[in-house]
Amino acid sequence: MKIPYWIIGIVLFGSFACDPKEDPVPVDPELEVKEAIFASMSEWYFWNAELPATVDYSKYNSNEALLDAIVFKPLDRFSYLTTQEAFNNSFVGRNAGHGFGFAFAADERLYISFVFDESPAGKDGWKRGWEIVQINGKAIAEYKTASGSYDFKLGNPDPGISNTFMFKLPDGSSTTRTNVKAEYQSNSVLEKKIFDLGGKKVGYWVYQSFKATAGVSPTKSTEVDASMEFFQNQGIQELIIDLRYNGGGSVAVAEQICNYLIQGSNSNKLMYTNKLNSLKTKLNTSRNFYKIGTIDLDRIIIITSRGSASASELVINSMTPYLDVVLIGDNTYGKPVGSFPLSSYNTTLKNNDVELVPITFAIANSAGKAEYFDGFPADFSVGDSPQYPWGDERDLRLAAALSYLENGTVSGRMLNTYFKPKWEMIDAFKGLGQEFPAY
Repeated sequence: MKIPYWIIGIVLFGSFACDPKEDPVPVDPELEVKEAIFASMSEWYFWNAELPATVDYSKYNSNEALLDAIVFKPLDRFSYLTTQEAFNNSFVGRNAGHGFGFAFAADERLYISFVFDESPAGKDGWKRGWEIVQINGKAIAEYKTASGSYDFKLGNPDPGISNTFMFKLPDGSSTTRTNVKAEYQSNSVLEKKIFDLGGKKVGYWVYQSFKATAGVSPTKSTEVDASMEFFQNQGIQELIIDLRYNGGGSVAVAEQICNYLIQGSNSNKLMYTNKLNSLKTKLNTSRNFYKIGTIDLDRIIIITSRGSASASELVINSMTPYLDVVLIGDNTYGKPVGSFPLSSYNTTLKNNDVELVPITFAIANSAGKAEYFDGFPADFSVGDSPQYPWGDERDLRLAAALSYLENGTVSGRMLNTYFKPKWEMIDAFKGLGQEFPAY
């Protein structure tokens, strides 16, 4: 007769308990988490063949130090650790901080580049185009580091932290604001507008990050739905999508956007394929387009920068075989790979609230293009103009996009303004923050 396993367990436990020499050795929780990180990487990491055969965990004083030591440095700038709550909150727009971004203009002055409506900065009335003159009483130049980057020392995103900013406003006046970080719900859509270009209706859509709407199933963004319905109702004949500060986010929302943009004639055709490591080939998948709505375009203009990454590049890559995709601005960041969180596959990570988010798959479009670690090159290199509000035709990148739609090219006058800053906001962030860069 077979003895139930649970009985065997009790018998064995009883015999071990009688011998003090066999008392279990206490497990070091920190060591256990490090072992779980390495085990999960060995199983799921896209470049798992490049991992070291063994690891001396005693060399690393943190989980982050361990991960940094074992990732495939030639290509991996993306794998990170966070908490389960932080990961889940970010992908539905639950943030903490001041709630704004900034960018340099060609004269190397620093401006607010975007503001989230419900953030502390948004509620205080901050606007794109305000020049940042001082932070906490120090001129911007004083924050420049020896490497040419900037460290503005604004602290972590925790609610309650305050910083004081002096702004020069577009009318020439100045204002000083002390702003306290808090939790807020961020919006993805920063602007939607219609231009009349010689009798042709041109939609302009500023989309800041691919965030899903919490509680909506299947995963999607209701902001995307509302925007696309707006453009459909306006009967647009051309579309400019502004992704210049969009660091990525939800792949499901990127698919949603692609399904609005694809022509009806290309519905059900291949959007992209995912490739996992050699241990997980059975999980390789492909996604087809499924047409949503009535927008029917032959081309789209996308405004880009080095801050355009991840899901932004997925949209560019997936649409290119089917539409004429014209990039105006600067080369994109270069992230042809993706991630999903691994705590649900490892009890130790889950119980210790460690969310491991390494690169787990590569993405190829229907033409097989999967290698763009250097980013997508801009068709027309045009400098940023954060000193102007969204939708203002003095914004050089927007003006260049309108010029291309009207004339089929971009004037040399605009191209000559091109300025490539050595440091951009995306450079100040790593890991989860790089997907959703905001202060």
